[in-house]
Amino acid sequence: MSPSTESSITEGSLTRPLFTLAWPIVVTQLLQVAYNIADTIWLGRTAEPAAAVGALSLAFPIIFLLLSVGGGFTVAGSTLVAQFTGAGGEESAGKAAGQTLAFVTVLAVGLGALGWLTTDALLGLLPADPDTARTVIPLASEYMKVFFLGTPFLFGFFVFSALMRGYGNTRTPMRVMFVTVVLNVALDPVLIFGWDLGPLAVPAMGVEGAALATLVSRFVATAIGLYVLFGLAAGPDIRPEHLRLELDWVKRIVDIGAPSALEQSTSALAMITLTAMVATFGPPVVAAYGLGNRLISLVFLPAMGLGRATNTMVGQNLGADRADRAEQAVKLAAGVGAGVMFCVAIVALAFAEPIVGVFINTATADAAETVRQGVRYLRIRTVEFAFIGVLQVVLGAYRGAGNTKTALAFSLMALWVGRVPTVYVLAFVAALGPTGIWIGMALGNIVGAVGAVAWFTRGTWKETVVDTGDDSTDADTADDAGDQSPVTE
Repeated sequence: MSPSTESSITEGSLTRPLFTLAWPIVVTQLLQVAYNIADTIWLGRTAEPAAAVGALSLAFPIIFLLLSVGGGFTVAGSTLVAQFTGAGGEESAGKAAGQTLAFVTVLAVGLGALGWLTTDALLGLLPADPDTARTVIPLASEYMKVFFLGTPFLFGFFVFSALMRGYGNTRTPMRVMFVTVVLNVALDPVLIFGWDLGPLAVPAMGVEGAALATLVSRFVATAIGLYVLFGLAAGPDIRPEHLRLELDWVKRIVDIGAPSALEQSTSALAMITLTAMVATFGPPVVAAYGLGNRLISLVFLPAMGLGRATNTMVGQNLGADRADRAEQAVKLAAGVGAGVMFCVAIVALAFAEPIVGVFINTATADAAETVRQGVRYLRIRTVEFAFIGVLQVVLGAYRGAGNTKTALAFSLMALWVGRVPTVYVLAFVAALGPTGIWIGMALGNIVGAVGAVAWFTRGTWKETVVDTGDDSTDADTADDAGDQSPVTE
């Protein structure tokens, strides 16, 4: 490849490569959220909308707990590919990508089987309100059992996207995601409500139909992703022999990925703990919590996009021995992230009621109460939006440097210092009820952002996790490719 210096990650303007990387990530994540939004909209129009939407509220944290174990290791693949690419090691970048793909696939199969077998036991641990236990938990079980069958396909796209991002290509995953979201949106109403086609009639499957639509769509995404990785010259050069797991590569992936897996797992445990607290309330509060979190995940996208772009910018610049440029990229991204998220907060505050009202049919008393609680939740959480932007960028910088233990520490601070204890104290000790939950949820990212920025200023994160003089690096290209790391389409 011979990209211009202007569009290079390691040379020239910082602004252009940062946004060239970030906007497709934002769109990809927007499309990712569209899976959940489509499910929520259609399930919110079933006969019992609060129960159906509440089922997703209870199912997601438990799903996320198991998926996070494997998902953390995709960070290792992205970091290794970014740093080898920045150093000019095309051969090693391909090997790192292949080893990550093989390792995560093995994990995905095992985790999917484990999730399917333990669904009812995990749901049984929630201290649910009687109405929630009767109407919501059985639906959550139906959704989860179908979802876990598609775990390998879910991971297939995640690892594909991470490897392409480390290489500097964020547009191809965006295009793949677009195709599969269209498919999911088309399948959702057919599988949820059924479709009378005579002898080929599709039965109404409710929440199971929503999970099946996601499974089919993820299968298509993974198939396309594998074709891109092995059949096109659009990403790291993976060859079939790279899929044979080697102990030294697995150790490297585990060393970098384990803290990220732990970070995501502890995040999932925090979500489950919070969900257990929420489940002690009635279905409207449970549904409002789930609906609000889905809306927050949508708001989260600009920050996530900038954070993941920062991961690549820092990784490739440190690989190219440009620590000063890596730091400048972090500062630029943090400023933009805070500004963009502040603007999003103003919009969400002003239009909270019509935004929440789109997702729930208020024909029943429970549904109307769900909307009321959801509006209050969204408005309270706008106070943290600018801090989300800063925190995600700084965590992306730590991950890009391979300093995943530091990222873990500040994620734990945000969740287990700033969020979980305050939710418990405000909701139950101070007896604020649902409002206490909403306020406590908003404090976590504020605490995490303040701590992460303070530590960042020490400058101790500016080290690589690859040795550019290692025999495994493609020495023929290392000298002249480091300053021309591409931002590709």
